[in-house]
Amino acid sequence: MSIKITDECINCGACEPECPNNAIYEGGVEWAIADGTSIKGNFTLVDGTIVAADQRNAPVAVDIYYITPNKCTECQGFHEEPQCAAVCPVDCCVPDEMYVETVEELLAKKEKLHI
Repeated sequence: MSIKITDECINCGACEPECPNNAIYEGGVEWAIADGTSIKGNFTLVDGTIVAADQRNAPVAVDIYYITPNKCTECQGFHEEPQCAAVCPVDCCVPDEMYVETVEELLAKKEKLHI
């Protein structure tokens, strides 16, 4: 399952540089699969939509930092726990129950993002 940032976020930005997948963005900033990855061409999102890797997508949140579930792997294959949650001073990085994924699915997503 992906991690999400709740409304308790204080916009400190501590989480953003900790993400090995570049899945965390400042509120209001558009995101792309290609950001911080070597992905080129087309990419299949979590919902099955195929997009260009460099396509700019609408922000998930406007007022607080957010995590795109299309790039979040809960740090599987990198760390033993999600690093955003480990550094968050207000504990607002929590599992996103809308995006339930197995460890195998998260590791497969990691491999797709880091080819």
